[in-house]
Amino acid sequence: MALVDATIVNVALPSIRTSLGASESTLSWIVSGYALTFGLALIPAGRMGDRYGHKWVFIIGGAAFTVASAYCGFAQNDFDITVGRLIQGLAGGIFVPAVGSYIQLLFQGRDRGKAFAIMGSVIGLSSAVGQIAGGLLIQAFGESEGWRWVFFVNLPIGILVCLFAILILPGGDAHADRTNRMDWLGVAILSAALTAVLYPLIEGQQDGWPAWTWWTMAAGIAGLVLFGAWQVFFTKRGGSALVPPRMFNHASFTFGSILALVYFAAFTSIFFTLSLLWQAGLGHTALESGLLTLPFAIGTAIFSSQSSKWAAKIGRNVLILGAAVMLVGLSAIWLILSTVAVGDLTNWILLPAIFVAGAGNGIFLAPNVQFIVATVDNAEAGSASGLVQTMQRMGSAIGIAAIASILFNSIHPALIKSPADVANQFHDGAVNSMAASAILAAVALVLVFALPKRVALHGAAPVAAE
Repeated sequence: MALVDATIVNVALPSIRTSLGASESTLSWIVSGYALTFGLALIPAGRMGDRYGHKWVFIIGGAAFTVASAYCGFAQNDFDITVGRLIQGLAGGIFVPAVGSYIQLLFQGRDRGKAFAIMGSVIGLSSAVGQIAGGLLIQAFGESEGWRWVFFVNLPIGILVCLFAILILPGGDAHADRTNRMDWLGVAILSAALTAVLYPLIEGQQDGWPAWTWWTMAAGIAGLVLFGAWQVFFTKRGGSALVPPRMFNHASFTFGSILALVYFAAFTSIFFTLSLLWQAGLGHTALESGLLTLPFAIGTAIFSSQSSKWAAKIGRNVLILGAAVMLVGLSAIWLILSTVAVGDLTNWILLPAIFVAGAGNGIFLAPNVQFIVATVDNAEAGSASGLVQTMQRMGSAIGIAAIASILFNSIHPALIKSPADVANQFHDGAVNSMAASAILAAVALVLVFALPKRVALHGAAPVAAE
């Protein structure tokens, strides 16, 4: 539910734009803001579950997500939809860590590895299938107000999830040391720093990139440095740091974390680009937009089901293969958009390239976290997993904000005289945006080589290199 909501709104953006008169920055906040608060909540929520029990942290997060979904569905203006999405992302980040924690608690050995592989497949499929789900809902309930059901659909699901969680999930005592105080100042510093980086990326384009945008981003980067220094200081004082500095003694883990951020920036942003091109630019329906990206979901589902087996046979090479296939797919999409006239673009032309990109995503996504986490000591695996997932969400937020800025930079309302002008401007923006996504995918491919060739995945059998 939480991961479908990361992408399901992409096909709803043009309808929200028309229905609420939403600004370009609001459209970016709807997607990036969700990813930002989702990512920021992951590590603190995991720590709270360790201290007080995962069951009720999960239930509270699920209930809050359900209420926030209702708030989004009833939104009447830009402010409502933005705040609702921020709260929705925060709630998702609260209940999602409990899933991985329960796998750690309830499974051992190879069974744990299998459970994580299933979770990886669900993550990949959920992230991709949201598009078609959103298209079907808008088609069923109408282009003008159907976007509201993209959020209302969470209500029965969320209620059932909370009820089943109360009845089924084991309680028991929390297993962490409650004497270690939470690093709430670290949470505040990190939140402020990332917001300072993200805010000008979203607002700067429509304001013409005034001086404050650059100063704010510089302040955000300085805030990240301050956060790192605080984590070192907090750890030396005996506290349980939000991000234990010792993990970055492993160069492979450091580069692996950057890999997680860059890869998610590359692939999650393509849904934003294609949805706006297909609907706002070319005038297709939300369902047609969802069908456009359906091959990505199919490719992800097919290949993610096999990726863990391949990882056991060829080790790190499975990530190299996945990142390379993703790069080929995104480059092919960019090439098609660059060379085919806007009036000649059809689903059929883009479908093979989109399927290839989805196949690469499926190969890469499931073993990705396990390979990065395997670069640290067993005692640090839980914290490392939480940090990698946070980096993934931060990558989504920053990637979508940056790609949206590139896309909307090509839209000049004053020069629009006809529907053809709208199509051409969105087409130009999509070409530039897809080029940026492909470049990010290329960087991700290079970063894969920073991971060790041979690792022993935590909770699974050793993985060889060849």
